[in-house]
Amino acid sequence: MANFHSESIDRLFKTILDLESIDDCYRYFEDICTIKELQDMAQRLDCAIMLDDGENYQNISEAVGISTATIGRVSKCLKYGSGGYRAAIDKLNAKDN
Repeated sequence: MANFHSESIDRLFKTILDLESIDDCYRYFEDICTIKELQDMAQRLDCAIMLDDGENYQNISEAVGISTATIGRVSKCLKYGSGGYRAAIDKLNAKDN
């Protein structure tokens, strides 16, 4: 993946890490993203979770409402990416247990 690190992106991530509640997240992300961007990110995470659970592309496409091309990209990131999806899924699973 291309190196996109910058002072500006670091600042963005720091503001996200400082959010303290779901309500804070809703307010912040509603201002910083479009509703469609938020929905797209949520769909990709849902897709990664379903892929991790062994679901096939067709079931994911129907359940989440995304294209198989997007599912393929998420799958590639889940398997060969920087580990972001893996870390997020593992943390969600740990909180559920």
